[in-house]
Amino acid sequence: MNNAIEQYIAQLPAHQQEIVESLRTLAASAAPGASEVIHYGSPAWRITKGHIAIVRPSKAHVLLAFDRGADFTDDHGLLEGSGSRSRHVKLRNVGDLDEGALRDYFTQAVENVVR
Repeated sequence: MNNAIEQYIAQLPAHQQEIVESLRTLAASAAPGASEVIHYGSPAWRITKGHIAIVRPSKAHVLLAFDRGADFTDDHGLLEGSGSRSRHVKLRNVGDLDEGALRDYFTQAVENVVR
């Protein structure tokens, strides 16, 4: 585990710590080749060719943003955003984590960066 990320998570409110820890577990299995890093001050995942996702906590939710998410096929209907590149999912509590959908998004993120 990444000590800088551990320290980052420790300063979050308990309910957000639970969300971020769940995302870490999911990312480790859905994108096993990805490394955890701090990117722009927040936990993120990257593979050799680039970043795939970043976590951005706010007061109301934890935002999980996927770089190149605009290129995803969103069969789950969870992605938000209208920019030309990224898309995100807002997670207000651990119950909002749709493991199947998020696993699919992480898989697509890796595939899009590798292309």
